[in-house]
Amino acid sequence: MRNLKKRSQRLAGGSRQTLLMAASQMKFVLSFLAVTLTAQAGEYAVLSNGFRLHADSHVIEGAVVKLQTAQGVIELPVNQVAKFEPEEYTPPATTVPEQPKPAADASQTLTPQELTTLAALRAGLPPAILHSVAKAESNFKLDAVSAKGAIGLMQLMPGTAAELNADPYDPEQNAEAGAKYLRDLLLKYENDPHQVSKAIAAYNAGPAAVDKYHGIPPYRETIEYVNRVLKQYEKEQKQESKGAGE
Repeated sequence: MRNLKKRSQRLAGGSRQTLLMAASQMKFVLSFLAVTLTAQAGEYAVLSNGFRLHADSHVIEGAVVKLQTAQGVIELPVNQVAKFEPEEYTPPATTVPEQPKPAADASQTLTPQELTTLAALRAGLPPAILHSVAKAESNFKLDAVSAKGAIGLMQLMPGTAAELNADPYDPEQNAEAGAKYLRDLLLKYENDPHQVSKAIAAYNAGPAAVDKYHGIPPYRETIEYVNRVLKQYEKEQKQESKGAGE
């Protein structure tokens, strides 16, 4: 428990501010070119955390930007997009126009990691924290079902999924519901110095247990779970920092 508290405090010092800003979705301050662009060969939407999404084109409607991709339309808050970069254009070998392709179901074409990233961004969370929870919950297995009845990528209990109006068997809805639930827990402990560890513990054992013990419940499973998620989160943050520096 002592090592867990030290790890939580270290993460709180280095990343708590980032989570507070991301979870509230009200503290992003980005310069954004509010025009509609259509690139002949496609473009990249560069997000505020450095993540890049390829799109054929995009349209801005109020506070929402819609990305037209090969998998269909992806909607994101405008303030999470830092800029758009055109893809290098290569003239087509023939002038015969291609037949339009039907939009595919995103949950069937995106990897579990990509589904988790998009769900985190839509919820205003750093992808690293949701990746860490998803890995601990299901190891990114879309069809995972626990002995207790938790379902899918984010291991949602049927009752929790129902409260979030999500179908837990639908991978995309499962990821987004898990992201919303984690965001709500982070907001619940927003002013707590152990915000991250408490939110993670509540995801595993429930907020009632965290509130009862005024911290991480003394359950072996929950203690090991929190340690595992925090360790992975620390690893994910280092990888993101390394990627941003290259």
